[in-house]
Amino acid sequence: MTSGLWLVCTLVAVIGSAYALLAATLVARFAAGKKPALRDAEDVTLLKPLHGSEPELDSNLNSFCAQAYAADIQMVCGVQDPCDPAILFVQNLRAQFPNSDIRLAVGSKPNLGNPKIANIINMMPNAAHDVLILSDSDMKVEPYYVAEIVAALQQPEVGLVTCLYRGRAVGGIWSRLAAAAVDQHFLPSVVVGLHFGLAQPCFGSTIALRRETLQRIGGFDAFADALADDYEMGAAVRRLGLKVAIPPNTLGHTFADASFSQMISHELRWARTIRLVDPMGYAGSIVTHPLPFALAALPLSGFSAIAFMILAATLASRLFVPIQVERLPGGGKSALLLSPLRDLVSFAVFVASFVPGSVSWRGRRYSVETDGSVTPL
Repeated sequence: MTSGLWLVCTLVAVIGSAYALLAATLVARFAAGKKPALRDAEDVTLLKPLHGSEPELDSNLNSFCAQAYAADIQMVCGVQDPCDPAILFVQNLRAQFPNSDIRLAVGSKPNLGNPKIANIINMMPNAAHDVLILSDSDMKVEPYYVAEIVAALQQPEVGLVTCLYRGRAVGGIWSRLAAAAVDQHFLPSVVVGLHFGLAQPCFGSTIALRRETLQRIGGFDAFADALADDYEMGAAVRRLGLKVAIPPNTLGHTFADASFSQMISHELRWARTIRLVDPMGYAGSIVTHPLPFALAALPLSGFSAIAFMILAATLASRLFVPIQVERLPGGGKSALLLSPLRDLVSFAVFVASFVPGSVSWRGRRYSVETDGSVTPL
């Protein structure tokens, strides 16, 4: 039995190491990808649902206003509570960019399971332009972000544009570990899935589409109770026979996790969401966790020389991934020294995600139904 367990752990470690080398190679190819050219600068409305005084919120919002773009850019921000401290950030933004069209919507559509979508529905009457770019409040972008997104949306048969993102830590070790989860696990896995046609993602980092396309998929109301609202929007656009484009530019996802529990709470919500969206693919992602199996093979083999060699090869292959990811814009310097710890924590989250339970978002807890809908607790 011990030899059988050793063989299983060794096989997973070897396959996982080969996968890591493949992922690193494909990330490098993604980073070198060609971006589409902008044919015509179209007027754009940026939709920014806000909630609370988030770390780096001022810097994140500023990056969306400081765009090198030849047409009009309107920004519509939305909060649900008239006492929300994010309102002050919007007021400051207006003072810094007095010539920009920056609007604020306060309130939300009641009795909806997804508070983010409820916020967005309340914002939509303020949206003036045909091209809509929805993005999460914790994203930071480069000056040519809008131009690159519109260029991708102008390509033939493209109905929606979304973007990959890198981790951007603005705190201590917990925020660095949280950012490393994106750089070392999430982003490489998506790139591999896209290359082999195994993934059809859509991310809250960017959801850009035309107003006509939004109306054809039922508007934002159609996703009012969905946990994975971003994924569901992408799936709805694909059902129209249109493409979801992912151009080779990455944004910065701000992480400011101050504690282990805060980090785990976020990651469990993401993991359970991904498991609901793609259960078979998520189960197969066990090969992205070779380090725990290489460590388990050590005592099972009696600490043999070959087990140590496999462990060393596993560590080296896993470190190759963040080295390649660092070539992409948006994030900070890769936390190479934290990589082994990050791998062990990610495996623990992977295992815990199969345990039934609620999810936490914005300080509230929600039960998740089998169809992916959510109900506030």
